[in-house]
Amino acid sequence: MPTPPLPLLRWQFDLTWSLLELHLADLTDDDCRWEPAPACWSVRPGPDGRWYADWVSPEPDPPPVATIGWVSWHIGWWWTRTLAGLAGTPAPEPQRLPWPGGAAGTVAWLGRLRADWLAVLDRLTEDDLAAPAAYPWRDRPDRTVGHTVAWVNAELMKNTAEIGQLRLLRRSAG
Repeated sequence: MPTPPLPLLRWQFDLTWSLLELHLADLTDDDCRWEPAPACWSVRPGPDGRWYADWVSPEPDPPPVATIGWVSWHIGWWWTRTLAGLAGTPAPEPQRLPWPGGAAGTVAWLGRLRADWLAVLDRLTEDDLAAPAAYPWRDRPDRTVGHTVAWVNAELMKNTAEIGQLRLLRRSAG
């Protein structure tokens, strides 16, 4: 008997989160700020004392290499926007969403976003998965909440792999 979509999507999310936790467990401020290449995207203190991500739109092609801090900010940005999109509330533009400023704050921030996401997943029904969803699908009325949930899993998996690869590179660089 096939597994219904919601339990399968939840299992996939939990698996992906467990892989991210392996990287977050001993993440340091130095890991977050290590720049693996010249002119990479990072997070930097702004004039107000908070940290902001390098950002331009449209994104350059190819995009710059990013720091772990930037990738963690990116997770927070798209997750914040996704949660807002599903709730029908406004979300901050990328230039206005600060990064927590260090590893401990980042781990806590991502943990809060995970808790908010689990609350969404716990409320969803199989029928909800078929409802239209606007974010992140501009001009795609055929995209549903189910597509969004699957996209969160895929985006989190991709960003987890990026963080893992950056940690390996940092360790091998000495």
